Amino acid sequence: MKIGVLKEGKIPPDERVPLSPIQCKEIIDKYPNVNLVVQKSDVRRITEQEYIEQGIELVDNVDDCDIILGVKEVPKKDLIPNKTYFYFSHTIKKQSYNRDLLLEMLNKNITMVDYETLTNAKGNRLIGFGKYAGIVGCYNSFYAYGKRTGKFDLKRAYQCVDRAEMEAEIPKINLPNDYKIVITGGGRVATGIIEILNKINIKKVSAQEILNNTYSEPVYAQLLVDDYYKMKDDSSFKRSDVYKTPEKFERDFMKFAKIADMYISGHFWDNKAPYIFNREDAKNSEFKIKVVGDVSCDIDTAVACTIRPSTIANPLYGYDANNEKETNFDNENAITVMAVDNLPCELPRDASADFGREFIDKILPHLIDDKEQLIERATICKNGNLMPKYEYLRDYVNGEITA
Repeated sequence: MKIGVLKEGKIPPDERVPLSPIQCKEIIDKYPNVNLVVQKSDVRRITEQEYIEQGIELVDNVDDCDIILGVKEVPKKDLIPNKTYFYFSHTIKKQSYNRDLLLEMLNKNITMVDYETLTNAKGNRLIGFGKYAGIVGCYNSFYAYGKRTGKFDLKRAYQCVDRAEMEAEIPKINLPNDYKIVITGGGRVATGIIEILNKINIKKVSAQEILNNTYSEPVYAQLLVDDYYKMKDDSSFKRSDVYKTPEKFERDFMKFAKIADMYISGHFWDNKAPYIFNREDAKNSEFKIKVVGDVSCDIDTAVACTIRPSTIANPLYGYDANNEKETNFDNENAITVMAVDNLPCELPRDASADFGREFIDKILPHLIDDKEQLIERATICKNGNLMPKYEYLRDYVNGEITA
């Protein structure tokens, strides 16, 4: 088996890579029947020299590889027929902008394995960049607070060599006493958010405690769905029902918005679910939150002040709740919003190494021997056709719908 690590071709360029140099060497050493090469690239944050130092062969193209590993969508013109690709295709939700990409893979008899569809037997995702979205998103939220108030100025994460340099900025963070932060989510993204909150040494309290108590130090509470949603009727609340029948619930976040100063989102949101807070909530005179780090970044939906994604170059904007319009991020009456939608790209070295570790530990053994059909379950198309599990994409492929 020959594996090729692809040069990222999507514009704007992505500096991440699925495997670090040390991880490439680890695979070669551990699996003697696996040949692994890396396509030359001038866009990665990890340099070609670092691969050379680990004895990894650099190549001009990966045409002779069996398995090709990328990160973002591969440009249609670069797809090699009859190969097996791993990357984030952004097609499984019928995204209209990538329909032609899926058609091209079908036309070229490509076997497509989407990282997002790699799950265990229980359906839990095994690999992703979510934790680093949380790490950078949390850090950026405090960058936003510093810029809004003028109390401190953090070096941008993308300007740091790595996570260690970014975290060296943390002692600059200076928050008022009794500063209250709420976060939503319980998965990978929330894990990353909490790692940074712990580095800042912010005390964790429960949802009820943050509502009812005052403190002489900054605190945060992690909110789960039963904290910020409630049933529309008097039936008992089951967390699993929020995902199965979201239409039975309504938002109940306002009680936190009245006491919190900052909100960092790390939840998964279904478009059938209630908003976390809506535009009318944000107009409420008791709405206290002034900084929102929307890591989840669902535009103009779950978090009302997220009216557009922001960028790594310009991560902040203001939301004028009364006029429902964008304004300056440091407008005293506005909510300062951080809604960068490609956060892991700010720390590409660390995010790549974290992703590669998961690939080696959780995916590669199945690529060698897929007796549990993990790879098979994640394969969207093969031999010019959709796999049975992804037959629901047929109307999308046929152009019968737009998404």
